[in-house]
Amino acid sequence: MAGGERTGRSGDVRGPSRGGRPRRVTWLLVAGVGLAAVNLRTAITSVGPVLDEITGDLGMSGAMAGLLTTLPVLCFAAFGALTPALIRRFGEHHVLLAALLALTAGLGSRVLVQDQWLFLALSALALSGGAMGNVLLPTLVKQHFPHRVGAMTTLYTTGLALGTTMAAAGTVPITQATGGNWHVALGCYAVFGLIAAVPWIAVLRHEPPRAAAGQSLGIGRVLRTAMGWQSVVFFGTQSTIAYIMFGWFAQLLRDSGMDATTAGVALSYLTALSIPTSLVLPGLMARVRDHRGFIVFFFVCYVAGFGGLWVAPLQGVWLWATLIGIGMGTFPLALTFFAVRTRTASATAAMSAVSQSLGYLMAGTGPFLFGLLHELTGDWRAPLAMLLATALLNLGVGMLLGRPRHLEDAPAMREAAPAAGSTGAG
Repeated sequence: MAGGERTGRSGDVRGPSRGGRPRRVTWLLVAGVGLAAVNLRTAITSVGPVLDEITGDLGMSGAMAGLLTTLPVLCFAAFGALTPALIRRFGEHHVLLAALLALTAGLGSRVLVQDQWLFLALSALALSGGAMGNVLLPTLVKQHFPHRVGAMTTLYTTGLALGTTMAAAGTVPITQATGGNWHVALGCYAVFGLIAAVPWIAVLRHEPPRAAAGQSLGIGRVLRTAMGWQSVVFFGTQSTIAYIMFGWFAQLLRDSGMDATTAGVALSYLTALSIPTSLVLPGLMARVRDHRGFIVFFFVCYVAGFGGLWVAPLQGVWLWATLIGIGMGTFPLALTFFAVRTRTASATAAMSAVSQSLGYLMAGTGPFLFGLLHELTGDWRAPLAMLLATALLNLGVGMLLGRPRHLEDAPAMREAAPAAGSTGAG
């Protein structure tokens, strides 16, 4: 009996595992996935609110500050691409535990240094853990919970949204409560990484057997398929929209006449909408095989929200923010695609790695181009047209990716299908 088959039958959260996994281990895995997700963005969203204080205290130039804000997408791309190879060498549980420990070490130690280059290096260490976790969580869901993909994707996307919001909203109050000490505010998030590591230490010995080298699926093979590229572009375009909104939405509103405080609240509201959408959408998506209806719905929300900003940015700002926030449900949909468009954990890992590594590189250029268009035209209409074009591209590839099929059925994958089939769960 193959190790992947045992995992597939033990993936049900209900009752004792049918493949022999104790109920206690199942709940440790559930807790481990949720707690790990909370940590994947804290190294990013905790920096922005105190960026001026960090750059001032460390003597960073504008170029260095730009490098610090660009570092997340660079690390997500580089370390995300390396993750499948690490999985093949060490196994999913060991790699995720190492990722959480790297994240914790980076978060906890970077606030103790005064050298700007060392601060960047330790930030990269923390971000490397987040990058590997991004790829691993969809893989672990597919491996351990193939019959509960919707519920488990809901768990980790909601945890991701909570952690993102917590770090963005909590850093300034903690800084103020500690007399302006941003070091304490940033360093406290390391505690959450330690907590998340505990269940993975407990389940290390329950890790399924690793696949043989010839049975593993590499990202190169994924890129030889149309679905692989559709997933890359879909993830990249939705991330591009999200990064632009996070970086420029408040400034657009301020330039339109809104005060800074209200613009910040509007951005926080748009960001917080990811929590209810993450709670609801993955479960709905996992119940159907054809996801093109979701793609069209999100596109309509995008167009209505961006169109509203074009015509009357302040008059209906809360409606526009709501529509755009709902449209950004393309993020949990993109994560759900990794599991529902693959049959095996190996394919899920490869599809997740290539989509996130290349997709984040694509997204990293979005805010720069958006700002450049604004600077060249002196207006927000050309940048908003860029957002509409990006949403249209997201629709186009989404309509292809949303069809009910699996990555392993692509002609370029058939050569590895028998081997891959023996490694996956479900």
